Amino acid sequence: MIPAVVLAGYAILVGVTAPSLLSRARWPHRAPVLAVFVWHGLMATFVVTTALSVHHVIHAEHHVHHGLVDLLIGCALTGHAPEGGSAPGPVDVLAFVVPALIVLLPFGWSLYCAGRARRARRRHLDVLALVGELVPELGATVVEYAVPAVYCLPGRRRRVVITRGALDVLSEAQLRAVLEHERAHIQGRHHLLHVLVEAFSRAFPGLPLARYAKEQTALLVEMIADDRALRLHPRDVLATAMCEVATASAPQAALGAGGPGALIRLRRVLTPPSRPHRAAWLGGVAATVAGALLPLLMACGL
Repeated sequence: MIPAVVLAGYAILVGVTAPSLLSRARWPHRAPVLAVFVWHGLMATFVVTTALSVHHVIHAEHHVHHGLVDLLIGCALTGHAPEGGSAPGPVDVLAFVVPALIVLLPFGWSLYCAGRARRARRRHLDVLALVGELVPELGATVVEYAVPAVYCLPGRRRRVVITRGALDVLSEAQLRAVLEHERAHIQGRHHLLHVLVEAFSRAFPGLPLARYAKEQTALLVEMIADDRALRLHPRDVLATAMCEVATASAPQAALGAGGPGALIRLRRVLTPPSRPHRAAWLGGVAATVAGALLPLLMACGL
């Protein structure tokens, strides 16, 4: 039972304590790409740790080598019982099935959320075919709508959309900057990150990690797109463009230049934080990977 307690404690640390601390840290705004990696690493770690903890609770009298691993190798790979002479009993099967379901639950929700987002984008594209006008020189579809808004629809039939209201208030330089922001979303496939955090929040509703990961990923991918736009456009140009479209919200399954995090992003664009040293970046990656592997090492060593 000691392995189950240790692993459960680690799952609580990853799912409850760490997200609260990470959400208040300042460094994620300095390195949004690394921060997204860390958030998703925490989600993977929580799933693995929870599955191993449940396995040990069900199969407490066996070491992990003689429970989960032997059952996987003996039954799934060879079709025979684990070494020891007897066929796997109900407890052995349960100790394998329940953790497997925990691992597969977020995967199943990912398929659901991806399909749901794809259908929403398809519906919106059908509407754009009726009310939008493709402007080749902009590489975007223009919609006759008075509210300034710019957003993108990712996926195979990717599309950048801009309203007539945005064209009226944005200068040419500002327009190019926000269009580059939206293209960064498409090229970076940021919609897949949204699918993953949405699936995780549905798989584990009420978990602080699910709530914080969803909120922070939405903000961080916008910062990543801002940084991409700043490679080609001045900070004041992007900042003023953001102000013009800040109040607009993107349709379902779309990614927009405005949104609730626009004020935080605006402050970051105008007063850029210092970039973390490469050693700190590599350290963050190593710590995230080590954190995901730690529950496996604990399970094997306890």
